[in-house]
Amino acid sequence: MSRTLIIYSTIDGQTKAICERIASLLVNAKTEIMTIEQAGQNGLSNFNQVIIGASIRYGKHRPELYNFLKRHREELEKIKSAFFSVNVVARKPLKNTPETNPYMIKFLGLTPWRPDQLAVFAGKIDYPKYGFIDKQMIRFIMWMTKGPTDISGTFEFTDWSAVEDFAERLSS
Repeated sequence: MSRTLIIYSTIDGQTKAICERIASLLVNAKTEIMTIEQAGQNGLSNFNQVIIGASIRYGKHRPELYNFLKRHREELEKIKSAFFSVNVVARKPLKNTPETNPYMIKFLGLTPWRPDQLAVFAGKIDYPKYGFIDKQMIRFIMWMTKGPTDISGTFEFTDWSAVEDFAERLSS
């Protein structure tokens, strides 16, 4: 049985939820899920496949993602790998593919790592969960991009069928 490591970098938990869904669909593989910080303390050589998911906050992936990729690039290049980015911009139809999502394009420009599979998934806005400053900043960004601004609401944009399609591609 193949072994798959699913690594996530998340702030509010939606990327972890997507990783958990992917893991539940990879029935022909023994899967482990861990944070990027946990994965950074271990090698990747025990795995046949590594999937990395990372969220965007204020226009950037977390620095831990780039640090991990820099330290583990050689290992990643020797095994099957995939990367997906989670961001609310991907809620828009013309920004929800690796070729059209500005954060994926920026990511690929910042790292020499080229995973075998790429995906972009829309995330979630959970205003009640945010602190005052984040709530106001995200509300302003949503106002500028014609997104939801009701700070009492939670808005999930993740297309779970697209997540399932991605998992299916990873299991073949």
